[in-house]
Amino acid sequence: MAKPLSAAQFLAALRAEGVKVVEVGNWRTHNRQGHGAWGPVHGVMIHHTVTKGTAATVKICRDGHATLPGPLCHGVIAKDGTVHLVGYGRANHAGLGDDDVLRAVIDERPLPADNEANTDGNSRFYGFECENLGDGKDPWPAVQVEAIVRASAAICRAHGWEKDGDTSVIGHKEWQPGKVDPRGPGITMPDVRRRVVERLKHAASWTSGGTTNATYTVRAGDTLWSIAAAKLGAGARYKELAKLNKLGDADALTVGQKLNIPAK
Repeated sequence: MAKPLSAAQFLAALRAEGVKVVEVGNWRTHNRQGHGAWGPVHGVMIHHTVTKGTAATVKICRDGHATLPGPLCHGVIAKDGTVHLVGYGRANHAGLGDDDVLRAVIDERPLPADNEANTDGNSRFYGFECENLGDGKDPWPAVQVEAIVRASAAICRAHGWEKDGDTSVIGHKEWQPGKVDPRGPGITMPDVRRRVVERLKHAASWTSGGTTNATYTVRAGDTLWSIAAAKLGAGARYKELAKLNKLGDADALTVGQKLNIPAK
């Protein structure tokens, strides 16, 4: 539980964490003031946009649409990892969610199943919309997921939530019944939280090193191409995965198999 950061503090925290930021128009004062509370805040919520193309995505997240006025989040995280700031203050991103989930976030406990929609999330969470079709097939480039991790860690760090980064970052699907975001090859909320926790053990300027220290566990439906697209930003790099992991047959993957991931 905390008073929201000022817009200047929010921007400074993102930049300190190494996030590439683009400021869009009057984002510092563009909000839903007068339509409900903003704060106290308890965490960060991650979404996908169901859109294609950065310019169009940023526009709709800033302006909203006929049935939902903007801003629809605080920042749009593009496929290339750039965070476009479109609003600050109350935003139409979280909607009504489960009070038991909010209580778990506050108490730093594992998240229960979300089965109610009785609590205003727009006042309680920072929101990032991520450019993705949300069809379960559109990949999440590694650089985009890294930006999600860094942006989330920046807010946790700024609020002194270093010890509970694993409970302060949630997906929309973990908050509101019926939601599925974020989803797609290359992202899971447990993995995002794990990486946020790791970042918070280091200074904001920290960057993980090494050429093969990252690993990936194969899931149903994965191919080397989809893994390369999600983790390396290009499906055509599947040959690097095959060579590094000594795979004679690029299609010979089994669920649960551990793969080493080369440096980006």
